[in-house]
This record gives sequence, structure tokens and C-alpha cells, in this order.
Amino acid sequence: MAARMKTSRAAVDRLLDASNSSVTLNTLGKAARALGRKVKIELVPA
Repeated sequence: MAARMKTSRAAVDRLLDASNSSVTLNTLGKAARALGRKVKIELVPA
């Protein structure tokens, strides 16, 4: 997955770490594209 994202294995480990709350949208987008997916963010009424 790191190769598909063109990043390090450590970056993928951080992405998959549930306790890491500093994942950026850019990194999430790279991961999604590596899996053939898209990120969809939706704002809904509270």
C-alpha cells in the first residue's frame, strides 16, 4: 500500500493507527486512491 501511495511504510502505519488523530485529508485521499476508492465528505444537519 505504501508503494501505491508513493509514501513510506511508516506513514501507512500512522494512517492505520486508530489513536493517531492527525491524519490529513490529503493522506486519506492517497490511501483511498491506492484502494481504487474516493473520499466523500458530507455535511448533514445536526
